Amino acid sequence: MKARTDRFGRTELPERQQQALKRAIRIEWATIAFLAVAITAVGLVTGSSQAMKAAWIEDMLSLAPPFAFLLAVRLANKQPNPKYPFGYHRSVGVAHLVAGVALFTMGAFLLYDSISGLVKAEHPPIGTVVLFGQQLWLGWLMMGVMALTIPLPIYFGRVKMRLAEELHDKVLYADADMNKADWMTAAGSIVGVAGIGLGLWWMDAAAASFIAASILWDGIKNMKAAITDLMDTRATTFDEGKPHPDAAKVDDYLSGLPWVADAGARVRDQGHVFHVEAFVVPRRGMSPTLEQLMEARDGCIALDWKIQDIVIVPIDELPEEVGGPSAEHQSERNR
Repeated sequence: MKARTDRFGRTELPERQQQALKRAIRIEWATIAFLAVAITAVGLVTGSSQAMKAAWIEDMLSLAPPFAFLLAVRLANKQPNPKYPFGYHRSVGVAHLVAGVALFTMGAFLLYDSISGLVKAEHPPIGTVVLFGQQLWLGWLMMGVMALTIPLPIYFGRVKMRLAEELHDKVLYADADMNKADWMTAAGSIVGVAGIGLGLWWMDAAAASFIAASILWDGIKNMKAAITDLMDTRATTFDEGKPHPDAAKVDDYLSGLPWVADAGARVRDQGHVFHVEAFVVPRRGMSPTLEQLMEARDGCIALDWKIQDIVIVPIDELPEEVGGPSAEHQSERNR
């Protein structure tokens, strides 16, 4: 049976998210096609420029997030089973971590290599080539190729950023961030090559250092985000900017039920969807029936398509670790 790509695990995506996912898959394949052409073109004109070498390696690293996204989507779509009772949504986090480690490692290496060239005062030569019978400085070809690689990454990055928010996909967000680094890298390499042409040899190594630092920073950010998600930190928005509002929504909904005195939820990010453990304190003298618990569960799932799996636990007192912005919000509401 052919795997479907319009759902995550057992949760059917709403129509809007189905269309967003299909568009994200298409644009990732388009990104891979663009990078294949860009890597070939940049490789042909790299020469001995450190900035061009860094840009070429950065383009190759840019393949990691699109492939990670496509693989993660396919794995996350697999059905839960006895061995993987929570499904395969964590594949998104693993792919995110792999991409982050690759960026960090290569960024650190390139930064060391670029700074070494700057300290050693290496003067990279840029020769000439014969093109259509005319002798041409290779630097013009370098700058022309890099200029051509700027527009599409800008477009890809903006589209992916919107889709990442729509799908709550941090790998897609990392890829959008990488596209920003792509066009900044291209601009930096143009400056470096132009510096060589003007006799300012140090501009090439300086531009390469700027590119390497950008790659390193992307790696650090993505590694941190992936590691904290895999450690079950409190669920955040797709850009790690703030706690995800779904926790407060669950607390508010459960606290509004007639038989509930207080409620608090722990929400963990499984990749695209959330696993929620909701603790409820019944009102004095009231004991929830099975039907009430099932209605409460279904009501929470209906709040947002990302709430895929939820466990509701009746308890006499809320656990201390349930605290946080959502709990504070609920405490203020009760006052």
